[in-house]
Amino acid sequence: MGRKKKIIEEIEVLDFAAEGKCLTRHDGQVIFITTPNIAPGDVVKLQINRKRKSFSEAIVLEKIKESSLRVDPFCSHFGVCGGCKWQHIPYDVQLEQKEKQVRDQLLRIGKLEIGNFHSILPSRDTQFYRNKLEFTFSNSRWLTREEIDEKETLSKDALGFHVPKRFDKVLPIDTCYLQGDPSNAIRNWFDAYAKASDETYYDHVKHEGFFRNIMIRTASTGETMVVVQFAKPDVLTIEECLSAFVSAFPDITSVNYFINQKRNDSYQDLDVHHFYGKPYIEEEMEGLRFRIGVKSFYQTNSDQAYELYKKTRELAAINDDDVVYDLYTGTGTIANFVAKQAKKVVGVEYVEDAIKDAKINSEVNGIGNTSFYAGNMKDILDDDFIAKEGKPDIIITDPPRAGMDKEVVDMLLKINSKRIVYVSCNAATQARDLQLLSEKYDVLDVQPVDMFPHTHHVENIAKLEIKA
Repeated sequence: MGRKKKIIEEIEVLDFAAEGKCLTRHDGQVIFITTPNIAPGDVVKLQINRKRKSFSEAIVLEKIKESSLRVDPFCSHFGVCGGCKWQHIPYDVQLEQKEKQVRDQLLRIGKLEIGNFHSILPSRDTQFYRNKLEFTFSNSRWLTREEIDEKETLSKDALGFHVPKRFDKVLPIDTCYLQGDPSNAIRNWFDAYAKASDETYYDHVKHEGFFRNIMIRTASTGETMVVVQFAKPDVLTIEECLSAFVSAFPDITSVNYFINQKRNDSYQDLDVHHFYGKPYIEEEMEGLRFRIGVKSFYQTNSDQAYELYKKTRELAAINDDDVVYDLYTGTGTIANFVAKQAKKVVGVEYVEDAIKDAKINSEVNGIGNTSFYAGNMKDILDDDFIAKEGKPDIIITDPPRAGMDKEVVDMLLKINSKRIVYVSCNAATQARDLQLLSEKYDVLDVQPVDMFPHTHHVENIAKLEIKA
Protein backbone atom coordinates (compact mmCIF):
# COMPACT_ATOMS: atom_id res chain seq x y z
CA MET A 1 0.00 0.00 0.00
CA GLY A 2 1.14 3.56 -0.71
CA ARG A 3 1.89 5.93 2.12
CA LYS A 4 -1.12 7.96 3.25
CA LYS A 5 -0.84 11.56 2.07
CA LYS A 6 -0.78 14.25 4.74
CA ILE A 7 -3.81 16.54 4.93
CA ILE A 8 -3.66 20.07 6.32
CA GLU A 9 -7.24 20.87 7.24
CA GLU A 10 -7.03 24.67 7.23
CA ILE A 11 -4.23 27.03 6.28
CA GLU A 12 -3.90 30.50 4.74
CA VAL A 13 -2.10 31.03 1.43
CA LEU A 14 0.69 33.52 2.13
CA ASP A 15 2.27 34.64 -1.12
CA PHE A 16 2.91 34.05 -4.81
CA ALA A 17 5.74 31.80 -5.96
CA ALA A 18 7.51 31.33 -9.30
CA GLU A 19 5.66 30.25 -12.45
CA GLY A 20 2.29 31.48 -11.20
CA LYS A 21 2.13 29.16 -8.19
CA CYS A 22 1.35 30.19 -4.62
CA LEU A 23 2.96 29.20 -1.34
CA THR A 24 2.34 28.87 2.35
CA ARG A 25 4.35 27.67 5.35
CA HIS A 26 3.65 24.85 7.81
CA ASP A 27 5.84 23.45 10.59
CA GLY A 28 8.72 25.65 9.43
CA GLN A 29 8.65 24.40 5.84
CA VAL A 30 7.61 26.10 2.61
CA ILE A 31 4.72 24.45 0.76
CA PHE A 32 4.28 25.23 -2.94
CA ILE A 33 0.65 25.00 -4.07
CA THR A 34 0.36 23.61 -7.59
CA THR A 35 -3.42 24.03 -7.94
CA PRO A 36 -4.16 26.97 -10.28
CA ASN A 37 -6.46 29.93 -9.58
CA ILE A 38 -5.35 30.33 -5.97
CA ALA A 39 -4.57 33.73 -4.40
CA PRO A 40 -2.71 34.94 -1.32
CA GLY A 41 -5.26 35.31 1.47
CA ASP A 42 -7.27 32.24 0.45
CA VAL A 43 -7.87 29.82 3.32
CA VAL A 44 -7.67 26.25 1.98
CA LYS A 45 -7.54 22.57 2.79
CA LEU A 46 -4.33 21.03 1.40
CA GLN A 47 -3.08 17.59 0.50
CA ILE A 48 0.71 17.15 0.48
CA ASN A 49 1.61 15.26 -2.71
CA ARG A 50 5.37 15.60 -2.67
CA LYS A 51 7.79 16.14 0.21
CA ARG A 52 11.42 17.13 -0.04
CA LYS A 53 14.01 18.12 2.55
CA SER A 54 13.53 21.88 2.12
CA PHE A 55 10.00 22.14 0.68
CA SER A 56 6.78 20.31 -0.10
CA GLU A 57 4.21 20.48 -2.92
CA ALA A 58 0.47 20.32 -2.35
CA ILE A 59 -2.88 20.55 -4.09
CA VAL A 60 -5.99 22.30 -2.82
CA LEU A 61 -8.78 19.94 -1.80
CA GLU A 62 -11.18 22.69 -0.72
CA LYS A 63 -11.37 26.48 -0.60
CA ILE A 64 -12.63 27.35 2.86
CA LYS A 65 -12.52 31.14 2.49
CA GLU A 66 -11.67 33.32 -0.49
CA SER A 67 -9.11 36.10 -0.33
CA SER A 68 -10.22 39.74 -0.28
CA LEU A 69 -7.54 40.26 -2.93
CA ARG A 70 -9.60 38.47 -5.57
CA VAL A 71 -11.50 40.11 -8.43
CA ASP A 72 -14.16 38.56 -10.65
CA PRO A 73 -12.74 36.86 -13.78
CA PHE A 74 -14.00 38.44 -17.00
CA CYS A 75 -14.09 35.21 -19.04
CA SER A 76 -16.67 32.45 -18.63
CA HIS A 77 -14.00 29.84 -19.44
CA PHE A 78 -11.75 30.83 -16.53
CA GLY A 79 -10.74 27.86 -14.41
CA VAL A 80 -11.00 25.31 -17.23
CA CYS A 81 -9.16 27.01 -20.10
CA GLY A 82 -5.39 27.05 -19.62
CA GLY A 83 -4.97 30.71 -20.64
CA CYS A 84 -5.27 33.94 -18.62
CA LYS A 85 -4.71 32.14 -15.30
CA TRP A 86 -4.40 35.38 -13.32
CA GLN A 87 -7.80 36.87 -14.17
CA HIS A 88 -8.73 36.59 -10.50
CA ILE A 89 -5.79 38.86 -9.51
CA PRO A 90 -5.95 42.68 -9.91
CA TYR A 91 -3.66 43.90 -12.69
CA ASP A 92 -1.60 46.14 -10.40
CA VAL A 93 -0.91 43.11 -8.19
CA GLN A 94 0.06 41.08 -11.26
CA LEU A 95 2.61 43.75 -12.14
CA GLU A 96 4.02 43.79 -8.60
CA GLN A 97 4.44 40.03 -8.69
CA LYS A 98 6.12 40.01 -12.11
CA GLU A 99 8.59 42.68 -11.01
CA LYS A 100 9.27 40.70 -7.84
CA GLN A 101 9.79 37.56 -9.92
CA VAL A 102 12.53 39.27 -11.95
CA ARG A 103 14.11 40.75 -8.81
CA ASP A 104 14.20 37.36 -7.11
CA GLN A 105 15.78 35.62 -10.09
CA LEU A 106 18.45 38.24 -10.70
CA LEU A 107 19.21 39.48 -7.19
CA ARG A 108 18.38 36.71 -4.75
CA ILE A 109 19.04 33.61 -6.84
CA GLY A 110 21.49 35.00 -9.42
CA LYS A 111 23.39 37.03 -6.77
CA LEU A 112 23.88 39.81 -9.32
CA GLU A 113 24.78 43.40 -8.51
CA ILE A 114 22.49 45.76 -10.45
CA GLY A 115 22.83 49.49 -10.91
CA ASN A 116 19.26 50.61 -11.69
CA PHE A 117 16.23 48.33 -11.36
CA HIS A 118 13.40 50.14 -13.14
CA SER A 119 9.68 49.68 -12.44
CA ILE A 120 7.90 47.29 -14.77
CA LEU A 121 6.32 48.74 -17.93
CA PRO A 122 2.61 47.84 -17.89
CA SER A 123 0.72 46.80 -21.00
CA ARG A 124 -1.65 49.46 -22.33
CA ASP A 125 -4.23 46.78 -23.13
CA THR A 126 -5.01 43.90 -20.79
CA GLN A 127 -7.61 42.30 -23.08
CA PHE A 128 -7.54 41.62 -26.82
CA TYR A 129 -3.78 42.24 -26.87
CA ARG A 130 -2.53 39.15 -28.71
CA ASN A 131 -1.91 39.18 -32.45
CA LYS A 132 -1.70 35.40 -32.83
CA LEU A 133 -3.83 32.51 -31.57
CA GLU A 134 -4.13 28.86 -32.52
CA PHE A 135 -7.32 26.85 -32.07
CA THR A 136 -7.67 23.07 -32.29
CA PHE A 137 -10.40 20.93 -33.81
CA SER A 138 -11.14 17.81 -31.76
CA ASN A 139 -13.79 15.09 -31.73
CA SER A 140 -13.28 14.80 -27.97
CA ARG A 141 -14.96 17.79 -26.39
CA TRP A 142 -14.18 18.64 -22.77
CA LEU A 143 -17.31 18.15 -20.65
CA THR A 144 -17.89 19.96 -17.39
CA ARG A 145 -18.79 17.99 -14.25
CA GLU A 146 -22.35 19.34 -14.52
CA GLU A 147 -22.68 18.09 -18.11
CA ILE A 148 -21.39 14.66 -17.13
CA ASP A 149 -23.70 14.44 -14.11
CA GLU A 150 -26.72 15.52 -16.11
CA LYS A 151 -25.85 13.04 -18.88
CA GLU A 152 -26.69 15.60 -21.53
CA THR A 153 -26.48 14.51 -25.15
CA LEU A 154 -23.99 16.96 -26.58
CA SER A 155 -21.89 17.11 -29.72
CA LYS A 156 -18.46 15.67 -29.05
CA ASP A 157 -16.89 18.03 -31.61
CA ALA A 158 -15.13 21.17 -30.43
CA LEU A 159 -12.99 23.99 -31.77
CA GLY A 160 -11.04 25.78 -29.08
CA PHE A 161 -8.11 25.36 -26.71
CA HIS A 162 -6.60 22.19 -25.28
CA VAL A 163 -7.44 21.72 -21.62
CA PRO A 164 -4.20 21.82 -19.55
CA LYS A 165 -2.39 18.48 -19.45
CA ARG A 166 -4.93 16.85 -21.80
CA PHE A 167 -3.68 16.59 -25.39
CA ASP A 168 -6.91 14.94 -26.52
CA LYS A 169 -9.49 17.18 -24.82
CA VAL A 170 -10.50 20.56 -26.27
CA LEU A 171 -12.64 23.21 -24.60
CA PRO A 172 -15.02 24.91 -27.06
CA ILE A 173 -14.65 28.69 -26.90
CA ASP A 174 -17.54 31.08 -27.52
CA THR A 175 -15.66 34.34 -26.90
CA CYS A 176 -11.93 34.67 -26.32
CA TYR A 177 -10.66 37.91 -24.78
CA LEU A 178 -7.10 37.49 -25.98
CA GLN A 179 -7.39 38.55 -29.62
CA GLY A 180 -9.47 41.33 -31.14
CA ASP A 181 -11.83 41.31 -34.09
CA PRO A 182 -12.33 39.46 -36.32
CA SER A 183 -10.76 36.52 -34.44
CA ASN A 184 -13.90 35.27 -32.64
CA ALA A 185 -16.03 35.60 -35.77
CA ILE A 186 -13.50 33.64 -37.87
CA ARG A 187 -13.22 30.81 -35.34
CA ASN A 188 -16.98 30.54 -34.95
CA TRP A 189 -17.44 30.50 -38.74
CA PHE A 190 -15.06 27.56 -39.16
CA ASP A 191 -16.71 25.69 -36.29
CA ALA A 192 -20.15 26.09 -37.89
CA TYR A 193 -18.83 25.18 -41.34
CA ALA A 194 -17.09 22.04 -40.08
CA LYS A 195 -20.15 20.88 -38.14
CA ALA A 196 -22.35 21.32 -41.24
CA SER A 197 -19.90 19.51 -43.53
CA ASP A 198 -19.44 15.81 -44.21
CA GLU A 199 -15.88 15.92 -42.86
CA THR A 200 -14.79 15.08 -39.32
CA TYR A 201 -13.02 16.88 -36.51
CA TYR A 202 -9.57 15.46 -35.76
CA ASP A 203 -9.16 12.49 -33.42
CA HIS A 204 -5.95 13.14 -31.45
CA VAL A 205 -5.74 9.56 -30.19
CA LYS A 206 -6.35 7.66 -33.43
CA HIS A 207 -4.89 10.46 -35.60
CA GLU A 208 -7.84 10.46 -37.96
CA GLY A 209 -10.14 13.16 -39.29
CA PHE A 210 -10.04 16.17 -41.60
CA PHE A 211 -10.23 19.53 -39.77
CA ARG A 212 -7.21 19.89 -37.52
CA ASN A 213 -6.11 23.40 -36.53
CA ILE A 214 -6.58 27.13 -37.24
CA MET A 215 -4.06 29.91 -36.69
CA ILE A 216 -5.30 33.50 -36.80
CA ARG A 217 -2.82 36.38 -36.99
CA THR A 218 -3.84 40.03 -36.78
CA ALA A 219 -1.74 43.16 -37.16
CA SER A 220 -1.89 46.73 -35.88
CA THR A 221 -2.28 47.73 -39.54
CA GLY A 222 -5.70 46.03 -39.61
CA GLU A 223 -4.51 43.09 -41.72
CA THR A 224 -5.53 39.52 -40.87
CA MET A 225 -4.02 36.15 -41.82
CA VAL A 226 -5.74 32.77 -41.46
CA VAL A 227 -3.85 29.47 -41.70
CA VAL A 228 -5.76 26.18 -41.56
CA GLN A 229 -4.32 22.71 -41.01
CA PHE A 230 -6.10 19.86 -42.76
CA ALA A 231 -5.22 16.24 -42.07
CA LYS A 232 -6.05 14.88 -45.55
CA PRO A 233 -4.71 15.93 -48.98
CA ASP A 234 -8.22 16.40 -50.38
CA VAL A 235 -7.50 19.61 -52.26
CA LEU A 236 -10.99 19.92 -53.77
CA THR A 237 -12.69 19.80 -50.34
CA ILE A 238 -10.06 22.15 -48.88
CA GLU A 239 -10.60 24.72 -51.62
CA GLU A 240 -14.40 24.50 -51.25
CA CYS A 241 -14.03 25.28 -47.56
CA LEU A 242 -11.60 28.17 -48.05
CA SER A 243 -13.60 29.64 -50.94
CA ALA A 244 -16.68 29.71 -48.71
CA PHE A 245 -14.61 31.37 -46.00
CA VAL A 246 -13.33 34.08 -48.34
CA SER A 247 -16.90 34.74 -49.50
CA ALA A 248 -17.94 35.20 -45.86
CA PHE A 249 -14.87 37.37 -45.07
CA PRO A 250 -14.00 39.20 -48.31
CA ASP A 251 -11.75 41.72 -46.52
CA ILE A 252 -9.38 39.03 -45.24
CA THR A 253 -5.74 39.79 -46.11
CA SER A 254 -4.15 36.34 -46.39
CA VAL A 255 -5.46 32.75 -46.44
CA ASN A 256 -3.09 29.79 -46.38
CA TYR A 257 -3.19 26.12 -45.43
CA PHE A 258 -1.08 23.12 -44.51
CA ILE A 259 -1.73 19.47 -45.17
CA ASN A 260 -0.51 17.86 -41.96
CA GLN A 261 -0.46 14.07 -41.75
CA LYS A 262 2.03 13.94 -38.86
CA ARG A 263 1.18 12.98 -35.28
CA ASN A 264 1.65 16.56 -34.00
CA ASP A 265 0.53 20.07 -35.02
CA SER A 266 4.00 21.56 -35.62
CA TYR A 267 4.27 23.16 -39.05
CA GLN A 268 7.79 24.53 -39.50
CA ASP A 269 8.73 21.49 -41.60
CA LEU A 270 5.54 21.57 -43.73
CA ASP A 271 4.98 23.22 -47.11
CA VAL A 272 2.78 26.33 -47.03
CA HIS A 273 -0.05 26.38 -49.58
CA HIS A 274 -1.06 29.96 -50.35
CA PHE A 275 -4.76 30.25 -51.24
CA TYR A 276 -5.92 33.87 -51.24
CA GLY A 277 -4.65 37.44 -50.88
CA LYS A 278 -1.06 38.16 -49.95
CA PRO A 279 1.21 35.41 -48.56
CA TYR A 280 1.98 37.67 -45.60
CA ILE A 281 0.60 40.45 -43.43
CA GLU A 282 2.45 43.58 -42.31
CA GLU A 283 3.11 45.28 -39.00
CA GLU A 284 4.22 48.91 -38.73
CA MET A 285 6.55 50.70 -36.32
CA GLU A 286 7.73 54.28 -36.74
CA GLY A 287 7.03 54.13 -40.47
CA LEU A 288 8.85 50.80 -40.92
CA ARG A 289 6.85 47.92 -42.39
CA PHE A 290 7.55 44.37 -41.23
CA ARG A 291 6.31 41.45 -43.29
CA ILE A 292 5.05 38.49 -41.27
CA GLY A 293 4.78 35.21 -43.14
CA VAL A 294 2.98 32.06 -42.09
CA LYS A 295 6.05 30.70 -40.27
CA SER A 296 7.46 34.02 -39.06
CA PHE A 297 8.02 34.81 -35.40
CA TYR A 298 6.74 38.17 -34.18
CA GLN A 299 6.09 39.30 -30.62
CA THR A 300 2.47 38.40 -29.89
CA ASN A 301 1.61 41.75 -28.27
CA SER A 302 2.21 44.25 -31.09
CA ASP A 303 1.73 47.47 -29.10
CA GLN A 304 3.89 46.31 -26.22
CA ALA A 305 6.51 44.96 -28.62
CA TYR A 306 6.98 48.53 -29.76
CA GLU A 307 7.58 49.61 -26.16
CA LEU A 308 9.99 46.70 -25.66
CA TYR A 309 11.98 47.59 -28.78
CA LYS A 310 12.05 51.31 -27.94
CA LYS A 311 13.45 50.54 -24.49
CA THR A 312 15.97 48.10 -25.99
CA ARG A 313 17.13 50.77 -28.44
CA GLU A 314 17.37 53.35 -25.65
CA LEU A 315 19.49 51.10 -23.44
CA ALA A 316 21.70 50.10 -26.38
CA ALA A 317 22.65 53.82 -26.84
CA ILE A 318 23.85 53.25 -30.40
CA ASN A 319 26.08 55.80 -32.17
CA ASP A 320 26.31 56.23 -35.92
CA ASP A 321 29.78 54.65 -36.01
CA ASP A 322 28.77 51.51 -34.03
CA VAL A 323 28.69 47.99 -35.43
CA VAL A 324 25.74 46.17 -33.84
CA TYR A 325 25.12 42.41 -33.68
CA ASP A 326 21.50 41.29 -33.20
CA LEU A 327 21.65 37.69 -32.00
CA TYR A 328 18.56 35.48 -32.30
CA THR A 329 17.21 38.15 -34.63
CA GLY A 330 14.09 36.26 -35.76
CA THR A 331 12.66 38.18 -38.73
CA GLY A 332 15.06 41.04 -38.08
CA THR A 333 12.58 43.29 -36.29
CA ILE A 334 15.03 44.68 -33.74
CA ALA A 335 17.87 44.77 -36.29
CA ASN A 336 15.86 46.85 -38.73
CA PHE A 337 14.35 48.95 -35.94
CA VAL A 338 17.78 50.13 -34.73
CA ALA A 339 19.56 50.21 -38.10
CA LYS A 340 19.21 53.94 -38.71
CA GLN A 341 21.17 54.66 -35.51
CA ALA A 342 24.08 52.35 -36.42
CA LYS A 343 26.90 52.10 -38.94
CA LYS A 344 26.02 48.44 -39.56
CA VAL A 345 23.75 45.76 -38.05
CA VAL A 346 24.42 42.03 -38.35
CA GLY A 347 21.57 39.61 -37.52
CA VAL A 348 21.96 35.91 -36.77
CA GLU A 349 19.09 33.43 -36.43
CA TYR A 350 18.64 29.65 -36.49
CA VAL A 351 15.46 29.57 -38.62
CA GLU A 352 16.29 30.02 -42.30
CA ASP A 353 12.79 31.20 -43.29
CA ALA A 354 12.98 33.92 -40.65
CA ILE A 355 16.25 35.19 -42.12
CA LYS A 356 14.61 35.36 -45.54
CA ASP A 357 11.90 37.55 -43.99
CA ALA A 358 14.55 39.69 -42.26
CA LYS A 359 16.28 40.40 -45.58
CA ILE A 360 12.94 41.26 -47.21
CA ASN A 361 12.09 43.58 -44.33
CA SER A 362 15.34 45.47 -44.87
CA GLU A 363 14.70 45.65 -48.61
CA VAL A 364 11.10 46.91 -48.43
CA ASN A 365 12.12 49.59 -45.93
CA GLY A 366 15.12 50.75 -47.95
CA ILE A 367 17.58 49.73 -45.23
CA GLY A 368 21.01 49.07 -46.71
CA ASN A 369 23.25 48.64 -43.66
CA THR A 370 22.05 45.21 -42.46
CA SER A 371 23.24 41.69 -43.18
CA PHE A 372 21.63 38.45 -41.97
CA TYR A 373 22.86 34.89 -41.46
CA ALA A 374 21.00 31.64 -40.75
CA GLY A 375 22.45 28.83 -38.66
CA ASN A 376 23.22 27.59 -35.18
CA MET A 377 24.45 30.53 -33.13
CA LYS A 378 27.32 28.66 -31.48
CA ASP A 379 28.58 27.50 -34.89
CA ILE A 380 28.24 30.82 -36.74
CA LEU A 381 29.60 33.16 -34.08
CA ASP A 382 33.33 32.37 -34.32
CA ASP A 383 36.60 34.18 -34.99
CA ASP A 384 36.23 33.97 -38.78
CA PHE A 385 32.73 35.49 -38.61
CA ILE A 386 33.97 38.36 -36.43
CA ALA A 387 36.88 38.98 -38.82
CA LYS A 388 34.48 39.08 -41.78
CA GLU A 389 31.70 41.26 -40.29
CA GLY A 390 33.78 43.32 -37.89
CA LYS A 391 33.94 43.32 -34.11
CA PRO A 392 30.60 44.49 -32.67
CA ASP A 393 30.62 47.58 -30.51
CA ILE A 394 27.17 46.64 -29.20
CA ILE A 395 25.46 43.24 -28.97
CA ILE A 396 21.70 42.84 -28.65
CA THR A 397 20.65 39.31 -27.78
CA ASP A 398 17.10 37.95 -27.49
CA PRO A 399 17.41 34.17 -27.07
CA PRO A 400 14.62 31.61 -26.55
CA ARG A 401 13.46 30.59 -23.06
CA ALA A 402 16.41 28.23 -22.62
CA GLY A 403 18.81 31.17 -22.82
CA MET A 404 22.16 31.17 -24.59
CA ASP A 405 24.42 28.15 -25.06
CA LYS A 406 27.55 28.23 -22.91
CA GLU A 407 29.64 28.42 -26.10
CA VAL A 408 27.80 31.62 -27.12
CA VAL A 409 28.33 33.19 -23.68
CA ASP A 410 32.03 32.29 -23.86
CA MET A 411 32.26 33.94 -27.29
CA LEU A 412 30.61 37.12 -26.00
CA LEU A 413 33.21 37.24 -23.22
CA LYS A 414 35.94 36.83 -25.82
CA ILE A 415 34.57 39.55 -28.14
CA ASN A 416 34.68 42.26 -25.44
CA SER A 417 31.98 44.51 -26.89
CA LYS A 418 31.52 47.73 -24.96
CA ARG A 419 27.83 47.01 -24.34
CA ILE A 420 25.36 44.09 -24.33
CA VAL A 421 21.59 44.45 -24.15
CA TYR A 422 20.02 41.13 -23.17
CA VAL A 423 16.27 40.69 -23.81
CA SER A 424 14.71 37.62 -22.22
CA CYS A 425 11.35 35.94 -21.66
CA ASN A 426 12.81 33.83 -18.84
CA ALA A 427 14.49 35.67 -15.97
CA ALA A 428 15.88 32.41 -14.56
CA THR A 429 17.99 31.51 -17.61
CA GLN A 430 18.81 35.19 -18.09
CA ALA A 431 20.16 35.31 -14.53
CA ARG A 432 22.32 32.26 -15.24
CA ASP A 433 23.80 33.87 -18.37
CA LEU A 434 24.28 37.26 -16.70
CA GLN A 435 26.15 35.59 -13.86
CA LEU A 436 28.60 34.14 -16.41
CA LEU A 437 28.90 37.47 -18.22
CA SER A 438 29.52 39.30 -14.92
CA GLU A 439 33.13 38.11 -15.19
CA LYS A 440 33.68 41.05 -17.55
CA TYR A 441 30.45 43.06 -17.45
CA ASP A 442 28.51 45.18 -14.98
CA VAL A 443 24.70 45.06 -15.08
CA LEU A 444 23.78 48.75 -15.11
CA ASP A 445 20.05 48.64 -15.87
CA VAL A 446 17.20 46.15 -15.62
CA GLN A 447 13.79 46.87 -17.17
CA PRO A 448 10.91 44.35 -16.84
CA VAL A 449 8.17 44.68 -19.47
CA ASP A 450 4.72 43.11 -19.20
CA MET A 451 3.85 41.57 -22.56
CA PHE A 452 1.25 39.07 -21.32
CA PRO A 453 -1.38 40.39 -18.89
CA HIS A 454 -3.25 37.82 -16.78
CA THR A 455 -0.35 35.35 -17.02
CA HIS A 456 2.80 34.98 -14.90
CA HIS A 457 5.07 35.51 -17.93
CA VAL A 458 7.26 38.61 -18.11
CA GLU A 459 9.91 39.97 -20.50
CA ASN A 460 13.05 41.56 -19.12
CA ILE A 461 15.78 43.76 -20.57
CA ALA A 462 19.25 43.98 -19.01
CA LYS A 463 21.94 46.49 -20.02
CA LEU A 464 25.54 45.38 -19.51
CA GLU A 465 28.66 47.55 -19.80
CA ILE A 466 32.23 46.25 -20.09
CA LYS A 467 34.12 46.73 -16.84
CA ALA A 468 36.69 49.49 -16.76
